[in-house]
Amino acid sequence: MATSKGAGKSLVRANLAIHEPPTGTTTTPGALIRTFAFEFNPAQLAISQRTQWKATPTAAVREAAKPQFMGAEPREMTLEIFLDSSMKPDGNTVMKKVESLLLCCEVTAKSLSAKQPSPPWVVFEWGSFSTARFTAYVSSIETQYTLFGTTGIPIRATCQVALVEIPGPTLGQNPTSGALTAQRVHRVVAGDSLQSLAWSEYGSANAWRVIAEANGIDDPSHLPTGTELMLPAAEEVPH
Repeated sequence: MATSKGAGKSLVRANLAIHEPPTGTTTTPGALIRTFAFEFNPAQLAISQRTQWKATPTAAVREAAKPQFMGAEPREMTLEIFLDSSMKPDGNTVMKKVESLLLCCEVTAKSLSAKQPSPPWVVFEWGSFSTARFTAYVSSIETQYTLFGTTGIPIRATCQVALVEIPGPTLGQNPTSGALTAQRVHRVVAGDSLQSLAWSEYGSANAWRVIAEANGIDDPSHLPTGTELMLPAAEEVPH
C-alpha cells in the first residue's frame, strides 16, 4: 500500500489519464475523457506481477516432471491518493474528486451505445517512471473520509486505488530468430527527454539516438507531451 502525505513538493506531478474503452478488439485506449491530477504525489506505491507454472507430480520424486510455464499474469498496482481542502472548509473539492474517481468503476455512455459496455481504461503517469505506466482498469476504490467541514462536507480523504493491467500484444519480434523482443511504447509526459528515456531504459543517455532513429525524430529538443514513442529492445541498442 502507499501513502501520499508529505509528497506535494515534487516538480513533476503524478496523474491518472482516464480514457474511453476502445471498441472492437484493439487494446489501445480510446479518447481521453479527463485527467485526474494528484494534489500530492505518492510517497510509495506497490507493483506486483505473478507467473503461472504447472507441475505434474510423480511417484518417483527424483524423476519429477519439469515445471511448465503457463504464462504471466497481468501486473497489479496499488496506491493511495490523498485529498485535502481543509484550507477551504466551505468547498466541496474533495467530494467532487472522489466522485470523479468512482466513475472509473462505472460503464461509460459511449461504450454502452457501442454495445460494448465497459468502465474507463486508465493509465497512471508520473514523469519518467515507466515501470508504473501501463494500460489498466480500476479494480477497486476504497475511500476513507478523515475530516469534515461544519456543514458535514468532507474536506479530507484518502483513496486506496487498485489497478490491474490490460495486457496488449507484444510489440516486436526478432526477424532472424523469431524470438520476441522487449520493445514497448512510451507515452511522453512533462519532464521527459530522449536522454532521460535512454538513461532509464538502457542505462546510457547516449543511446537517445537509437530512440530518435526508431521514431523518425529530427529535432530531439521538440518532444510534445502525449507523443507515443517506440522504445527498441535493449539487445537492439549498440553498446
